[in-house]
Amino acid sequence: MYYSSNYDLFNFTEGWMFGCNFDYPTQPIEHSLVDLSNQMENGLRKNAQHYVINSKTNGLQDTVTYRKYYSKKIMDEIDKVLAKHYGFTEEELDFIINYDIKYRMGDELNEE
Repeated sequence: MYYSSNYDLFNFTEGWMFGCNFDYPTQPIEHSLVDLSNQMENGLRKNAQHYVINSKTNGLQDTVTYRKYYSKKIMDEIDKVLAKHYGFTEEELDFIINYDIKYRMGDELNEE
């Protein structure tokens, strides 16, 4: 998840893949975020679109597109936990949730 959300999924080095250090949770917020991140990852995998592309230089390659708009509810839950942790007001949380809605929903937003 770390690699796919931060890099291009094409140019791969071991340092990028294993550069994400993580300690096991010790605080209640960490437990919440671990649970929510697992839900997020499962949702992204469930709604991923798999297809094969034929590259002139690399031949057939399996490719995955993560359709993040299906995971908007869980993203909002993550925002709520973080907003509580940082002491944001309801207005600030609402701004955060709606600020990047066009990026989270993509074309799905236009279909509604």
